[in-house]
Amino acid sequence: MGSAVITARAAATFDPVGRSVATARAFVRDTLQGWGYTDVVDDAVVLTSELVTNAVVHAGTAADVLCLRTEDGVRVEVADHYPEREIPLQNSGLDFGSPDREGGRGLLLCAALASRWGVEYSPTRKHVWFQLDLPDRPVGIRSAGPVLPTALLPVTDERVRVAVVQIDSSGSIAAWNDDAAFLFGYPADQVTGKQLTDIAAWPHTPGTNTGVADALRLSRWEGSYGIRGADGRVIAVYASHLRVRDTGGEPSTVCLLVRDYERAVLQSPVRAPVSDSSVESRTTDPFEVFIGSPAPDDLDGLLQRTVERARDMLDADAAFLLLATDDETELEVRATTGLPSARQRFARVPVEAGTGRYGSARMPAVHEDLTAVPGAVPLLSDTGMRSVVTVPLKVEGRLTGSLGVATEAAGRYSNEEALRLQFAADRIALAVESARLGELERLRRGSLSFLVEASDLLAGTLDRDQTLALMAQMTVPTLATWCAVYTIADQFSEPYLSYVLHEDEERIDGLKALLSSIDPPDPVPAPGARIWPAPAAAGQQAALRVSTRTLSRDAPLSMGAATRTTLATAAAVGGETVVLPLVARNRVIGMLTLGKPSDDHFRQEILELAEDLSRRAALALDNARLYSERTAISQSLQRSLLPPGLPDVPNVEIEVIYRAAGEGNEVGGDFYDVFPIRDGAFGFAIGDVCGTGPEAAAVTGLARHALRLLAREGFGGPAVLERLNAAILDEGARSRFLTLLYGELWPQEDGSALLKVVCAGHPLPLRLRQDGTVEAAAEPQPLLGVIEDLELYEQEVTLDPGDVLLCVTDGVTERREGARMLGDDGLADVLAMCTGLTAGAVAGRILRAVERFAAEPASDDMAILAMRVPEPQKF
Repeated sequence: MGSAVITARAAATFDPVGRSVATARAFVRDTLQGWGYTDVVDDAVVLTSELVTNAVVHAGTAADVLCLRTEDGVRVEVADHYPEREIPLQNSGLDFGSPDREGGRGLLLCAALASRWGVEYSPTRKHVWFQLDLPDRPVGIRSAGPVLPTALLPVTDERVRVAVVQIDSSGSIAAWNDDAAFLFGYPADQVTGKQLTDIAAWPHTPGTNTGVADALRLSRWEGSYGIRGADGRVIAVYASHLRVRDTGGEPSTVCLLVRDYERAVLQSPVRAPVSDSSVESRTTDPFEVFIGSPAPDDLDGLLQRTVERARDMLDADAAFLLLATDDETELEVRATTGLPSARQRFARVPVEAGTGRYGSARMPAVHEDLTAVPGAVPLLSDTGMRSVVTVPLKVEGRLTGSLGVATEAAGRYSNEEALRLQFAADRIALAVESARLGELERLRRGSLSFLVEASDLLAGTLDRDQTLALMAQMTVPTLATWCAVYTIADQFSEPYLSYVLHEDEERIDGLKALLSSIDPPDPVPAPGARIWPAPAAAGQQAALRVSTRTLSRDAPLSMGAATRTTLATAAAVGGETVVLPLVARNRVIGMLTLGKPSDDHFRQEILELAEDLSRRAALALDNARLYSERTAISQSLQRSLLPPGLPDVPNVEIEVIYRAAGEGNEVGGDFYDVFPIRDGAFGFAIGDVCGTGPEAAAVTGLARHALRLLAREGFGGPAVLERLNAAILDEGARSRFLTLLYGELWPQEDGSALLKVVCAGHPLPLRLRQDGTVEAAAEPQPLLGVIEDLELYEQEVTLDPGDVLLCVTDGVTERREGARMLGDDGLADVLAMCTGLTAGAVAGRILRAVERFAAEPASDDMAILAMRVPEPQKF
């Protein structure tokens, strides 16, 4: 860090696992945001992501991340524990590879983004560090303007109202004057204590502009933003912020706000330095002459200053500046004065609007009267402007923008004014293009960080509903004011409205109702965003209907909640709405719909970022769909391996408890069955197939269905198992070992039950007598699926009234806690304590004993089959 003073530090260590990369990004982001270093957060997150990936993924060691804060910037160090790795020196002949590859870009990004960076070695680890310096933040300049004639003073609609709002150190509204209540519709008691961010419509473009929290911390700030009024509409305001402190030292920010077109009340014009005119003529930069010194250091400020100076230079009523897209086919409105800026900002018009000379933005154009050529300047439609002059902004022969001024009087401008405006445009074109490229670079860095985190979130779930929610939450409010996701089940299905989100939760229900009432957008697979006018049209019609009904009652104060919701919804969808297809595996699986509030537009960079997000979201949504379908199929097949239910056996209680190990599994390698064979006879079985997966499930289904079929054909227990053994061996490489306890149950007239049992390699059944003694009810015999010639025999057991027969799989007896195992003896001890309990109570107590034996979840399947002959009731 050199001689810089460290004012804060934060450190963390991350394990060598893939999820640590996302955790490290969150740590750095939270740390820098907590320090107030939002200007460098995106670059720091991208660099940290690459360096931690190198440590935990490529080097396979833990990563130590250290953040150090100074007054001028921040230094981040990432250390791994693999010092033998060589540093790829630029002149060593080693290949850095493509910057677009998936890995190995950490040092390249450090060289591109960091102010300084380096690599340091120690005997036990390697440090890669980078330094990010904070940009200068001008806090405003106080100045006075000249005395102007009355005719040149700004015109207002009514008494100028200045809203005075005081914001405390936590960002909450502490004071709210009467003019603020008049302008925005909120009484003071309704907003006091709320966060300013709840009603401020601040630009949410990733990587650009100063956030509202940053602006409130500056000692002085001036600029434009929006306040969301009580009716849901965004009111464009010009604000002047001053940071103060009370006598106790507590800081707060006083905000003065006026309507944006009355900004002259608050705006501090920059006064050019006084100097000798002869010297000024030789040394002053023509750009500074037009813009003023110092020039704004951000693109929005520079563009706004440009249109205001252009309007003043030609004594116009309005001015506008449009920037060209990268392909020079469209112009995007970026700054206006004297026009409804909220409606026009980011609107797009074609560069070539007609075949004539004045139809191209590449050439200067003068229109003496727009009423004679309607639509010649689409931006000025319905604004009352008649005379207009436009000139191109060019850099090295390439069109970069268009500057225009207009007035309400006809015939005001001629070629002379066009030459003056062109001269000014030539002076500022290079500065505007440089500022635009700087903004694009910051936006792309922010976009990279945004897409990295979005990809991690989308890849972290296979749940369809959660994926839909993540898609919407990532777009609102970062990319749009509201979002709706339509899904398409298959190529023959209509789009279905699956999820709706608005940045104001109170607007969600009304928005969902409006979208449900109109036809969904067409599922066009063409890439890119397309305009969808239906929501705005439907909202306008709904607002018109309720407004007409309200006016017909001549009682505006009687407006109900439904009417207010309709009007608020209409304002919410009144801006631009775009649709992006969700395409995965060459099929349109849905549409992502993004919307803006009244008269607002999307900027092209945001649409490109949304398109990148939609591609990632479509694949994640399709993966979730495939996972859900396969899980449903798997669970359906698994359920088919279990018996549909237990039969009613006269004078015998039967209870089964089954637990399959593994997430999402309903059936494992264990199985059971109880079924009627013929009148008075019932078969029962409990078994365990060696292994897991589809092969084990196939043997499970074979065994259960073969047992029923053979038993009902009249074969005895040994014959049934011998034939089942042959069927398993016939499976060849797909065969599996099988332990099986099979028996036949014969209820007797004296209240007892006769059992004929064959135990083929399975844990022995235990018999509990009324006196509490426990004994094995069968002898062990060879398991199935190993040898061809088996000689099995059956054993008879009589259960007297009150006796219990317990059959389990080895998931019960082999339950472990460290070196301890429940075992046959432990199971017998638990069973001995079950005297007098019903079959269901016995099975439940055995399960609780198994679960309490160890703290960890069971790693093996468990099946418990309990049969009890009840004692005769005494009257």
